[in-house]
Amino acid sequence: MKKPIILCDCAGMSNDQWLKCRAHGPKGDIPYTVGGSDVATIFGLSPWMTPLELWMIKKGRMKTPVKSNPDQLEMGHLLEPIAAYWYQKKTGNTVFDDTNLYQHADHPYALANMDRRYTRKVDGEPGILECKSCTYHKAGDWADDAYPLYYELQLRFYLSFEETKHGAFSCIWGNNPDNDLAIPELTRDQAKEDMIFERLDQWIWSLEHDKPPTMDDVKPKLALESLARIYGASQAGLPTVEFSPKYERQLRQIALLQGKITDCNAEIKTYEKEIEAHSVRIAEIMKEHEHGILTTTSDKLLIDFVTKTSKRPDSKALKEKYPAAYADVLKTSESRKLKVHIEPA
Repeated sequence: MKKPIILCDCAGMSNDQWLKCRAHGPKGDIPYTVGGSDVATIFGLSPWMTPLELWMIKKGRMKTPVKSNPDQLEMGHLLEPIAAYWYQKKTGNTVFDDTNLYQHADHPYALANMDRRYTRKVDGEPGILECKSCTYHKAGDWADDAYPLYYELQLRFYLSFEETKHGAFSCIWGNNPDNDLAIPELTRDQAKEDMIFERLDQWIWSLEHDKPPTMDDVKPKLALESLARIYGASQAGLPTVEFSPKYERQLRQIALLQGKITDCNAEIKTYEKEIEAHSVRIAEIMKEHEHGILTTTSDKLLIDFVTKTSKRPDSKALKEKYPAAYADVLKTSESRKLKVHIEPA
């Protein structure tokens, strides 16, 4: 197997410089590139971005969206050396940095920046380490030596660059490395690598021939969020879009379901009013008490009537007393909801 090409050393680069190198290589002579974090997106498996959105970015037709929580991204970078430290301590493997940007020898569009490398204690063989972090509610994805598929694709992509058989993750989510650390390993699999590059070759072809991917295999919520980022807000005055008959079933189903939601909401309001009517006498008996009980021969009816206090800013008072501060903290949000109405012909 050919060795990968070292394009440059990224040590000391600013984030903008690194992104520029990653986009087209240090000389700017690679029209389209694929990095490790792109692979899951191209497969439609990324929780954060769709294939169409990435395609538009690669074509230069939209800018990379600003992260909704950049502090979380920065925290992930800061935790990388900690994850690497605990991997080395727990495994005995020797971990070291590699700041080079590599180009795949057989697929020139493929570029790689590895988080870390390691040397196995047991046999001295090399490995590639991916350092990750997550929140507690995502810790289950790493239970019993498992790892998310979108990260697996990234690591297998890196392993394909050279004769390295071993890969590993070090993922942290808390301050107790005995319980809040996962260090699963994986072994190189040529069949999976071939599958990955078959898809990546198709992806590059789609960029070169201006054939954008569809949203067919993307989760609906992510697809709608992505389309909003791609096309932005609606524009008044544009002509009405004429749909072909093949969309009739979908449009009628949307209208039907929206009608059912309207009916359900009306029914909920009716139930709420009925509950209020029944509650008046009960509230009179409860007075300032929080709990009540009615014991029958078959069960107990437990009553809770607890006051809950919440505090929130008085927007009207804030605007009147501190208009400048109000303007500074005012947040603009956009939403766009699809509705279908059926009118008689």
